[in-house]
Amino acid sequence: MRIHITYTGGTIGMVDSPHGLVPGADMRGWLYGLIDGTQISADQVSFTQLDPLIDSSCATPENWQAIVDDLRSHRDDADAFIILHGTDTMSYSSAAVSYALTDFGKPVVFTGSQYPLGMVETDATANVTGALNAVLSGRAQGVSLFFGHHLIAGNRVSKVSSWAFEGFAAPSVGLLAQTGAPWHWEPYESRGVGWADPKPYTRHDVAVIDMAPGITAARLEAMFTPRPEAVLIRAYGVGNVPSDEPGLTDVIAGVLGEGIPVVVASQCQQARVLLGHYETGDAIARAGAIGTGDMTLEAAYAKIVFLLSQGLTGHDFADWYIRPIAGEITA
Repeated sequence: MRIHITYTGGTIGMVDSPHGLVPGADMRGWLYGLIDGTQISADQVSFTQLDPLIDSSCATPENWQAIVDDLRSHRDDADAFIILHGTDTMSYSSAAVSYALTDFGKPVVFTGSQYPLGMVETDATANVTGALNAVLSGRAQGVSLFFGHHLIAGNRVSKVSSWAFEGFAAPSVGLLAQTGAPWHWEPYESRGVGWADPKPYTRHDVAVIDMAPGITAARLEAMFTPRPEAVLIRAYGVGNVPSDEPGLTDVIAGVLGEGIPVVVASQCQQARVLLGHYETGDAIARAGAIGTGDMTLEAAYAKIVFLLSQGLTGHDFADWYIRPIAGEITA
């Protein structure tokens, strides 16, 4: 098996500096040292280091596209792909890449670490060897994420801890696999309609707003001014908003009336958004708000940017948003 590794930055390859951790480790040398003496020979592995390397907190849709471009440019040279990425926005990137690569046909596994590879307590070795084992198994499919002994679908995963070695989870679906001797694979079927010949990711003005007790219509209107291209509201429970707050649902309806998509997610990690299930979500549902179903926040946000990057608006945007492109939502 030929494996291509793309290094984007992140804690895994950082070193100390006077201003905190920054990219700087010899990732290529470390990787080839890691596989030396194993069943993987050096000539089976190719390596790309993106320029510039970034802390994933600085990632943008342009960085998502750089990953997609690198994967596509090496598609014919490798049988499987591993992305080394910072943990803070890895689940955004893995979801974004899943939408752009529904026609790719080869496994892609994201991984990273909570500690830099140069520290004795690092989890980098376990995570990178886990990603390698996932692709060597021949059972990994599509875009997935390996971290802390778990393999998870890349558009079903959220970062749940800033410090734990098991830092990622799949709140609404199960794992793909768990490490062991042997690995334990779970039955999982990803269903998506795909997207042929996607246009590149571009940056879009998406407002992400949390509901909180006491939020007023005036504050919400201010958050929508100037108008964004789309809105992602993190509401309560199954998509509820404080409908008794004077004028608040009118503000949301007004934005929808201007043709701006309003997507409603839940603040709960494990949820299925059902707009209109309660009266507190009915008004915005009738106004045309779109629920995220059981998507993670990361998958929901990346999907908004993906559809805007494809030029979708209005009914076309709403129709595609609730359809599974890469298995990110339960139909």
